[in-house]
Amino acid sequence: MPELPETETIARDIDGAIRDRKITGVSVRKADVLREVSPPTLARRLAGARIVRSWRRAKLVVIDLDTGDRIVVQPRFTGALLIDDGSLDATELKYSTVRLDLDDGRALHYADVRRLGTFALMDERRFHEYSEKLGIEPLDRTFTGAHLSGIVRATSQPVKKLLMDQRKIAGIGNIYANEALWRAQIDPSRPAASISLEEAELLRDSIVGVLSEAIDARGTSFRDYRDARGKRGSFVEKLDVYGRSGEPCHRCGSKLVATHAIDGRATTMCVKCQH
Repeated sequence: MPELPETETIARDIDGAIRDRKITGVSVRKADVLREVSPPTLARRLAGARIVRSWRRAKLVVIDLDTGDRIVVQPRFTGALLIDDGSLDATELKYSTVRLDLDDGRALHYADVRRLGTFALMDERRFHEYSEKLGIEPLDRTFTGAHLSGIVRATSQPVKKLLMDQRKIAGIGNIYANEALWRAQIDPSRPAASISLEEAELLRDSIVGVLSEAIDARGTSFRDYRDARGKRGSFVEKLDVYGRSGEPCHRCGSKLVATHAIDGRATTMCVKCQH
């Protein structure tokens, strides 16, 4: 599932490519991806709207319109926002579910093979209500070690599970939770409340570091993730633990192990390094 670096990459691509463009037409091929709006209402509210900016919130790509509406896309496992200037191959557009025609002749597609992602339209009030339920952004300057320490002290659940709780911290998923905890040398199964302030500060730096580096690499691609250009992210080449079970730890050389016991998700760690 695309996490913060992947959705940040998509949002930046979209913003740079279609900011200030007007939507001239809307076609919905698979209405089951729509949320909070019907196909006719979507077409009516988007017709003639100008795209003000595109940005990210948590794992969402948000497109602000001059009408006050916001397109809110959650790609989940196989969703992708693709800009077509006529050069995209037909196979890349085979799974297009929603198409927005632009005034310069290009089109923005929401493509989704398994249709597990969503394409919503919200007014400002509704988006604020929705966004308020999400946690702090880990790349925000207010996300300090002290702030993280306050979050972890409030629960005894495994620290990895806490990092992935979107109501507490927005945007971190399985890939980057694994990576950040390895960098901070913290056992993913440790009760969050046992994390000291010093450890919380180190974990905060590890989270920010791995997310920032992944954004620079345009995300991590294993199978489905593609950016708005249809390209793959390259951070997979820099992963230290995720997907590397049985391989040597980059820090101590011990064999990495994987378990599903913590939160039902694949957790890879070094039992020697992560205390």
